[in-house]
Order: sequence, then structure tokens, then C-alpha cells
Amino acid sequence: MTESFAHLLVDVDGPVAVVTVHRPAALNALHAATIAELQMAFEALGANPSIRAIVLTGSGPKAFVAGADIKEMSVLDPLGMDAYARAGQRLCATIETLGTPVIAAVNGFALGGGNELAMACTLRIAADTARFGQPEIKLGLMPGFGGTQRLARLVGQGRALHMLLTGEPIDAQEAWRIGLVNRVVPAAEVLAAARATAAAIAALAPVAARLIIEAVVRGGGMPLADAVRLESALFGLVASTDDMREGTRAFVEKRPAEFKGH
Repeated sequence: MTESFAHLLVDVDGPVAVVTVHRPAALNALHAATIAELQMAFEALGANPSIRAIVLTGSGPKAFVAGADIKEMSVLDPLGMDAYARAGQRLCATIETLGTPVIAAVNGFALGGGNELAMACTLRIAADTARFGQPEIKLGLMPGFGGTQRLARLVGQGRALHMLLTGEPIDAQEAWRIGLVNRVVPAAEVLAAARATAAAIAALAPVAARLIIEAVVRGGGMPLADAVRLESALFGLVASTDDMREGTRAFVEKRPAEFKGH
């Protein structure tokens, strides 16, 4: 990538990109400029066929993203708040449907908009020191970046409502227990673990990965009968790819497959 960002660091190493929210003095809080830069970065990375997996993390040891920027939000009128929420929702939807797998390396606080950002990612790997929550109700607010919807889909309505209505955070082990995160590792290892997962995915068939994400994300909002019809259509589509022929041939020939992404 050639773009220069004020609030992000973007590092590309072969097929894996690492995007770091870089506002450590503000605990990487999401203000409008950061949201706009993340939108730009993910759109560019998603359009680059050489990038097969992305890691998203936060700068410094304390926070992944500690939330939305409350100082910026506090002066907005209702129309401004709606526009702010829509920008955050657009970013989360972009990440969720990017097609390129996105692994959140949650290195610290993931609260409010930070938890919403993590939930939009394909997978979540948490440091054992990470904490997750939706504390908006304590400020007289509610989640606005999709938190009321994705949280319930990930952990169930009852657990989601408890987190949303109390505003109390949970630790990484509890987040793993209820299914909010996929894995918990020591804090010093979280970025390396996310990079390793990204590299493992990047070595596999990228078209199949994109269609799997589409089946899960789109199908999750459909009745089961419609969702399995979507799956069969995508199954037929993936069967038309060179990668499918390479993968099956490599299996028969007992050799590693070399996927090209088409």
C-alpha cells in the first residue's frame, strides 16, 4: 500500500497485512478520522489479490481499541450521532464481508466501538490481559456500530443482554468461554499468534475462503432452507475454480497444493 495514514500503521509481509490502530495516547479510540482511515485501508487491502489475510490490532500494550472517541461524540447532535454510527457500521460491515479473512489480535481493552470492531473480524485471538465490553449504557448511550446485533449472534441473546444492560466488562477467559473469542494466549504472544493464524489461512485457497465467509455471514441472516441453498450455489461456484482442481489433484498425488487464487 502506498497510502500514508495519520492514525494507522500498515505493514505488508508477503500475503499477510497487519493494520494497527495507532492512537496510543487515546488508547486507540475511534474518532471520525480513524474510522475513515480504517475504511480506506480495508477497502484497498481487500481489493489487492496478493493479500490473503489481514491482522487488525492496536498500538501499545494497553488497548486494542478502548472505544469510540467520547470527547468527539459528546458535542454531536442527533443527526451527527446517526452519521457517526453509520460510518462505524459501514466500516464493520466492510470488514465482515471483505472476503479476505481478518484476524483481530486483541492486545488489551476492546470496549464499546473496540469490541464492535473486533466482532466484525473473521476471527478473534485475545491476550490473556484483554477485556471486552459494551459500557455505553453507563454514559446514557447504546452501541451504535452493530454491537447489539453481532454480540447476540456470537454469544446468544441472554449473555449479550447482560453485557449490554450492565455495561460490565469481561476478561479474556470469560470471552473465550462464551464464544466471543476463538483463542486466548499470553499477552506477549498475541500478535505472533494472530500472524501465524493469518499465514496458515493465507496458504490455503483464497477463493474458497471468500466463499466460506460469504456463506457464513449471509447465511446467518437467512432461514436455514435458504441458507443451505446459498451454500450449494457457492459450492458449485468454488468447484469451477482452478484452485479446486489443484487442491483435489494434490490430495490424490499426496503433495502440498499450490493455490493461485483463481
